[in-house]
Amino acid sequence: MLTPEQERAKSVVASVQNHFRVEMRREDVATVFSLRGELDLASSPTLEAALERADSSDTELVILDLSELRFMDSTGLSVLVKAQQRAQDAGRRFAVVRGGHQVQRLLDVTGVGERLTLVDAPDELLGGD
Repeated sequence: MLTPEQERAKSVVASVQNHFRVEMRREDVATVFSLRGELDLASSPTLEAALERADSSDTELVILDLSELRFMDSTGLSVLVKAQQRAQDAGRRFAVVRGGHQVQRLLDVTGVGERLTLVDAPDELLGGD
């Protein structure tokens, strides 16, 4: 059992101008990134920096949880595609939790959604109930 301090240390949070927030947490062999707000030109570097932490870790599965993401533009889409490619090159699995209407529409219209493993919740991949 982890102490409260250790529990907080497992999670990394970053935010940009109150419009975007990313939280990273480890779940066994997976790293889950929970995104909130708007992923765009201004906030994409924050996500890229967080994803670099997973690139340098021993994680076997990277999950981007877009369920609380309100908006994503082409810059955010590019970050997703690059993250998937880096994970694939490193022999990691990569999955995305479906986002809101605008986010899903962007994934569908661009065809990127067809290239991703899409799930409704992280637990589908983590073995949770």
